[in-house]
Order: sequence, then structure tokens, then C-alpha cells
Amino acid sequence: MKGEHQHSHEASQARKLTLTLALILAFMALEVTVGVLSGSLALLSDAAHMLTDAAALAVALLAARLAARPARGVMTFGLGRAEILSANANGMTLLVLALLIAYGAIRHLIAPVRVDAGPVLAVALAGTVVNLLAVRILGGHAHAHAHGHDHAHRSLNIEGSYQHILTDLFGFAATAAAAVVILATGFDRADAVAALLIAAIMIFAAQGLIRASVRVMMEAAPEGTDPNQIGQAMAAHPGVVEVHDLHVWEVTSGFNAVSAHVLVHPDEDCHEVRRALAELLRERFQLAHSTLQLEHAEAAQSPLQIELSRHAG
Repeated sequence: MKGEHQHSHEASQARKLTLTLALILAFMALEVTVGVLSGSLALLSDAAHMLTDAAALAVALLAARLAARPARGVMTFGLGRAEILSANANGMTLLVLALLIAYGAIRHLIAPVRVDAGPVLAVALAGTVVNLLAVRILGGHAHAHAHGHDHAHRSLNIEGSYQHILTDLFGFAATAAAAVVILATGFDRADAVAALLIAAIMIFAAQGLIRASVRVMMEAAPEGTDPNQIGQAMAAHPGVVEVHDLHVWEVTSGFNAVSAHVLVHPDEDCHEVRRALAELLRERFQLAHSTLQLEHAEAAQSPLQIELSRHAG
């Protein structure tokens, strides 16, 4: 029954992502066509941003399928980190596109070009509707599963795509506002100003993607997790003498891991202490994947240390 439920959940997720991806790609093609014909840099900037939206959705689909594959061979953690590599590439691409758009916008500010604002306004308004629909499709799914433990990894994929598309709404709002200004006043530079704003939004999104992916690749502790606090909580547990070689890292989105060497009192049951520490890590710090090496304090001493302590006595 659980397997059938999981299969149904993954099929539902794939349908939502595929539908949203189809919407984005179809509208992006329309936006590029109208942008070229009307001479609107803001529309072409929006299209570039939507291209990254489509890439993010494709990555979410691919990552969901790769993450579902069992670990085997040399890939002992599976292929979940493929999502992190793709996110980093997506962030770099977003940054390069933003800089190119900013360069073009500055050129249009210096030497403005004629913009046919009517089609631009129509496409911007239509784009707002398309993005609202995409947000509705993904937003409901993300809200329904954001707090689930069984599907946390896939929910984070959808949440990332959801946030990516949500930022695109600001771009369409800026493009529509620029078109209204041009229609009302004939101020063609408004299109370039809107393009600069879109570039700024893209840079903000890019730095977030790059920063988050680099943290994972450098095996930093998950954001919001304090290794010192974890070590102190473990050391304060009854029966524990010392905790060292503590490592906390993020294998991939939604998959956090911890390992440590723990010394316990000689009269303590190592298996019971290990079980209690694993439960502590899971319940208090949401670290379900723990690898703990436990030894009795005296057994952990080397022969030289034992000899030195005898002489000291």
C-alpha cells in the first residue's frame, strides 16, 4: 500500500512539473517572437528568464527521477547530487544572461530604440496570467508536501521551481509598467529601465542558487544547523564522556547526514546509547542519517595512554 501511494505521489508530481514546463516553453516561444518584432529588450529579457525557469523545471524532473534510483556501484549515495550540479550550472547561466541583459539595457538607455508598446503590453499581461497559473499548479503541490518527511527531497525540488517562477512575475509586472509608460508618454527608455530591473532580479536569483549549491559541494553544514550545538547536545546525554570527529553535511537537498566518534562510560551499554543519540539527532536536529562510532572510554585509550595513566597514579 505504501509503495502504491509513493508511486501515485511521484506520478502526480511529474504531471504537475511537465504541465508547467509545457506552459513556460510555449509562452517563451511567443515572447521571443513578439520581442524581436517589437524591438522590446524587456520582453527578450523576460524570455531569457523564462528559459532559466524551464531549465529549473527540467532539472526538478530529472532530479526526481535520478534521486529515485537506488545507490549502487561507486555511487554509494545515489545520484541525488546531480540536482546540485545542475542548480550551480543554472545559477551561472542566469548570472551570465543577467549581465548581458544589463549591458544591452545600458546601451538602450544611451541610444534608445523605438519600441512597439502595444504588443509588449499584451504579451506582458498574458505572461502574468501564465505565471500565475504555473504558480497555482506548483504552489498547491508544494504547500501540500512541504512538511512531509517521506518526500522531502522531491518537495524541495518543486519548492525551488515554485520560487523561481514566482520571481518571473516581477519581471512581467515591470515589462507591463514600461509598456504603459511608453504608450502614455512615448518614453522609450522605460523599456531599458524595465530590462535593468529584470536583470537585477535574475542576479538575485543567481546568487542564491550559486551560494546554496556551493555550500553543498563544499560539504558545509546545512544552512541553519549549528554543529557546536549538536556536539554539546550529544556530549550532555547521560552516559557520554566525550564527542569528537563530529561532521555534519548536506549530501543533497533534503538529505542531511552526521557522523561522530563517541566515548561512553565503561558501564554503559554502547548499543542503547547509540540508539538514544540517533533518536536525539533525528527528533531535535532533523538528522535522520547518522553514523556513530561508540566505544567505552577506557577501551578507546591506547596502550601508551594506559601506561602513562598508571605511572601518574
